[in-house]
Amino acid sequence: MMSAQTLLVVGIAFAGVFGLIIGSFLNVVAYRVPAGISLMRRSQCPACDAPVRPWQNVPVLSWLALRGRCARCGEPIPVRYPLLELGTGALFALVTWWWTVAAHPAAAAPAFALPASLADGWLSITTADSWTAPPAGLGSGLLAGLWFAATGLVLTVIDLSTRRLPRSIVRTALVAVTALLALSCLLGTDWWALVRAVLGMLLLYLFYAVLWLAKPGGMGGGDVRLAALIGLLLGWFGWWPLLVGGFAAFVLGGVYGICLILFGRATRRTAVPFGPWMIAGAALGAVFGTAIGNGYLSLFGMA
Repeated sequence: MMSAQTLLVVGIAFAGVFGLIIGSFLNVVAYRVPAGISLMRRSQCPACDAPVRPWQNVPVLSWLALRGRCARCGEPIPVRYPLLELGTGALFALVTWWWTVAAHPAAAAPAFALPASLADGWLSITTADSWTAPPAGLGSGLLAGLWFAATGLVLTVIDLSTRRLPRSIVRTALVAVTALLALSCLLGTDWWALVRAVLGMLLLYLFYAVLWLAKPGGMGGGDVRLAALIGLLLGWFGWWPLLVGGFAAFVLGGVYGICLILFGRATRRTAVPFGPWMIAGAALGAVFGTAIGNGYLSLFGMA
């Protein structure tokens, strides 16, 4: 029988390769959706309209083989393309590792509650003599996490370059993540996790909607829609991840804004993309939210 460590490493490696492929598609989404170009159109060079051959679509390797230039006209291909592919591959591997450790019954008793440390969770799996079956709903839950990760990456790229968060991407992710989390519950995950996720979606959406209405121009409607997606995922993990992740976005965004002002890159009236900080805050809340919340309670002797 294959050891637990071998199975886990193979799964993480597969997720990384799958992430490279998804990263190639995210490059297409990041370029075409803001420009209003159909995703079904054949790939071609934006400078000379030369069609992109299948071998030129191989993630990372094709960019290296072409030396970062179009094979016909020599137009530079932005380095963002291989970086996004590599970043997606690395993130998919990391999410797969983290989600497996967090949800594995040997690592944590409550569903989706992190063990005392990720190292403890890793050891509880890799030191076993054979693989202990994870919860039945782990696979669909993991797919929901990967979908959110891919969405977060592409929205970050788009928001930084165009200061937009296309509603089509956010709405598609909302439907897909909700469906995958519901499937996870059908396969055995506690239904309360889904109820909490929906409540988290509504609460964070309403909070951002109030801010949007109270101060027009302070944030965009895309931020409000993204808040619903973030609330859905963080609510799935628990109340502390939701609270910490929601608050962390404003802390991270505020620190970034202050740094821009101190270095003369912006003023207090300069608009900066907030979507990337919402996504970064969501990642922080998902991974460390429960630990941060319990640590806060322990300061007051409540934990």
